[in-house]
Amino acid sequence: MELMQTINEALKTAMKEKDQVQLRALRAIKSALLLAQTEKAGAVVDAAREIQVLQKLAKQRRDSMAIFQEQNRTDLFQREQEELLVIETFLPAAMSEEEVTAKVTALAQAVGAASMADLSKLMPLAMKELAGKADNKAIADAVKKVLGGK
Repeated sequence: MELMQTINEALKTAMKEKDQVQLRALRAIKSALLLAQTEKAGAVVDAAREIQVLQKLAKQRRDSMAIFQEQNRTDLFQREQEELLVIETFLPAAMSEEEVTAKVTALAQAVGAASMADLSKLMPLAMKELAGKADNKAIADAVKKVLGGK
């Protein structure tokens, strides 16, 4: 739970500085991590699970931003964008589209996947290999591109 300690320290700093944006985002992160801890009795939240939780929070913010942009709600869009920037500081650097495609191509060659018929063979491997390093949608798009589906 090293991340939780980092979040707590950042919360203290944000409180001292009266930074409302940081406070809002950090409280959301802390809440999500605490919920993940209490989901199942005796469940341990490891680093991989923490990254999943942060990715989920980031995805929620991106989805909300898209909706607010469609509805021309710049005030709410900006609020979500500010929180997203804070959440992304705790996520590992995401791989670029080219890096994801290169990794998926290497995996496809390793398992002998050549067409869309091999999607069920390649997709789980790619998801497992790139978990936490790239967005699931980016992984799925790369798999389809490599297998000739796009």
